[in-house]
Amino acid sequence: MKIAIDVSPLQSGHKIRGTGFYLTYLKRALLNYYPENDYHFFTQNESIPQSVAVVHYPYFDPFFLTLPFNKKHKTVVTVHDLTPLIFPSHFPAGLKGNVNWQIQRFNLRKVDGILTDSKASKNDIERIVGVSEEKVSVAYLAAGEEFTKVESGKLKVESLRKKYDLPDEFILYVGDVTWNKNLPRLLKAVSKITVPLVMVGKSLISTDFDKTNKWNSDLIEVQKLSQQNKNVKMLGFVATEDLVALYNLATVFVFPSVYEGFGLPIVEAMQSGCPVIISHEGCMPEVGGSAVEYFDGYDTESLANAIIKVLNSKKLQKELSQKGFDQAKKFSWKETAGKTIEAYKKALL
Repeated sequence: MKIAIDVSPLQSGHKIRGTGFYLTYLKRALLNYYPENDYHFFTQNESIPQSVAVVHYPYFDPFFLTLPFNKKHKTVVTVHDLTPLIFPSHFPAGLKGNVNWQIQRFNLRKVDGILTDSKASKNDIERIVGVSEEKVSVAYLAAGEEFTKVESGKLKVESLRKKYDLPDEFILYVGDVTWNKNLPRLLKAVSKITVPLVMVGKSLISTDFDKTNKWNSDLIEVQKLSQQNKNVKMLGFVATEDLVALYNLATVFVFPSVYEGFGLPIVEAMQSGCPVIISHEGCMPEVGGSAVEYFDGYDTESLANAIIKVLNSKKLQKELSQKGFDQAKKFSWKETAGKTIEAYKKALL
């Protein structure tokens, strides 16, 4: 089977973001586990050979024209999530965005297959786009193999503690700052907890952004709340090697999001042996299973109580660490690649 895959995000700022990570690992897994196929990797400026059986666009933006209007091959598109369309009051599209969404929706309905990261996202895509259940396939993501449990006392891990001036105990958050991430609630929850909160993510410390754009309203609030609490440490972007060590050093990892396509940091933390706290919302239970501590995503007190519960019990920390480690094994890039190949074959029927 000759497969063309659009790798344009690897040439842009998306390279270090979720789309770039997904594309890098998917590309590697397809080549490793399904080498019998003929892969053609292209960017939007390049033409696609006529001999290609199926074309894969591994990214989708509802408010930008990321899909071709004229489809010349069997086509599969990855739609990680439709968060802005599920919560439109928090992610206003504007006139141009709404026009683009109508075009994107029209083009998405014409494709031969849609891949997404979770059952929750699949249900939303079917409802919002208006496509049949058979057209949408779920392919769970996985953490990179570099995320692993490191023996305590390892020199590299301890040197990182000094590098970032980290205390013996701390709460960790890793991710972006948008409304669905629920970060103001996290900061309010930890304001009465003495254990510090360490936050990782490039946008957390950003200063060059449009403060009038409603999409950035939570970023403004998070930065304000963090300045009011000396127990909050913003690290911004950190290298993967440092991130692995942070997951190993953290007492607990909290991912308060109320909606995700998948929630990759959850698996990264579990695979690194860090106890995890997540909300009951969206796809989170699909990822966390019975290996995490849950809270009500819209209740600050519920979140605070969950954090205190885990912080106050070494036994629970150990239990969650082991359960999380086992849960993370359920996700692999080999499985993701397999589900992707199935979607290609299904598109050709």
